[in-house]
Amino acid sequence: MFLDRVKITIKAGNGGKGSTSFLRNAQTANGGPDGGDGGKGGDVVFKATNDLNTLYSFRFKKKFVAQNGEDGHQKNQTGKSGKDEIILVPTGTVLINPKTDKIIADLNEDGAKFVAVKGGLGGHGNAYFKSSVKQAPSFSQAGEVVSPKEVILELKTIADVGLVGFPNVGKSTLLSVISNANPKIANYPFTTIYPNLGVCEVLGETFVVADIPGLIEGASEGAGLGHYFLKHVERVRLIVHLIDISECEGRVATEDFKVINNELKNYNANLENTKQIVVFSKCDLLEKDELQEKIDKFVKLHKIDEYICLSSYTREGVEILKKKILENLKRIPKKPALQVEEFDFDKKDFSTIEISRADDGSFIVSGGRIENLSRGVVISDELSFAYFQNRLKEMGVIDMLKERGMKEGDTVIIKDITFEYVE
Repeated sequence: MFLDRVKITIKAGNGGKGSTSFLRNAQTANGGPDGGDGGKGGDVVFKATNDLNTLYSFRFKKKFVAQNGEDGHQKNQTGKSGKDEIILVPTGTVLINPKTDKIIADLNEDGAKFVAVKGGLGGHGNAYFKSSVKQAPSFSQAGEVVSPKEVILELKTIADVGLVGFPNVGKSTLLSVISNANPKIANYPFTTIYPNLGVCEVLGETFVVADIPGLIEGASEGAGLGHYFLKHVERVRLIVHLIDISECEGRVATEDFKVINNELKNYNANLENTKQIVVFSKCDLLEKDELQEKIDKFVKLHKIDEYICLSSYTREGVEILKKKILENLKRIPKKPALQVEEFDFDKKDFSTIEISRADDGSFIVSGGRIENLSRGVVISDELSFAYFQNRLKEMGVIDMLKERGMKEGDTVIIKDITFEYVE
């Protein structure tokens, strides 16, 4: 099964919690705090590889989670960082933000990597909180918790050459005779239901050819299978446009040419400027004079400056086409990576403070700066809670609450911490 678009869930590892520990050994019965920091959580990393050519494996596994960071240890030992989750995808895969449908990463080269989400920071151990005032802090900080994210993976085939044309013009047959591909071939529309790739060798050099299926009138708007596969022609440097000059299927060659080019343009304006070689297929089905008459009429009408007559059945013109493709590819640079949206799954908020009121009149304090602070609170520990209250004052949160009408005895809720305000 060919799969080229899928939505998955990714989650980086949470940070390990800091250790609450005090030095104890034969020489020191009542030492100071020596709790180490928690380890950083693992990242979620996408990596492109030429060993894959479909997103089929994601049909069965759609959730990927990196390893959590290890908790801190005594003797000021930091916990181990969590193992990264490396997700292998075919070269040519783009990552899409499902909220905006815009591309956030383009893995268009073998080995290309993209860190989608970074692991959570480890919490500080109690040794971190030691000061001249707090000689023996008996609290530590929890690790940063990372929430799951959704991302869409879409494969845009990496190929040098794209074969386009109406169904049954001979694209699959041509691919089979110029490359090592073995596509399904039959005499009915939409025989090819997914892009076939083949490697073509000529004069000691190679290039990759993709058979792009399903193009019919209205393809760019979703007709037939075209819209589903048009994305696979976006990256090609050269288009080989097959025209059934024999018109044996009852179609009109000149109209087919206009329709396909119009669909390419409507889907992506840049495709209009992609170099094309027109290939007249099934030439063996016409007498020489009739063939030349049809070609002359076609060339004049569409102002074609480069074309080849070909018969995949007799192999006439096949070697000429291969050499012509190679000549063109040597002059055409690779297409640049697709434009990406400036988007950060992992953007951390350490600055915002928000105050709201609950239905019962309680004050609710939230925001990135508060989230970060609350990780270090042990509500049952007097020193920890005192530290928390002092930080609220230093950050101006108490003043903000008073401005919103907080009075002595009012309830304040910060995440899972609830306390009564006392002057």
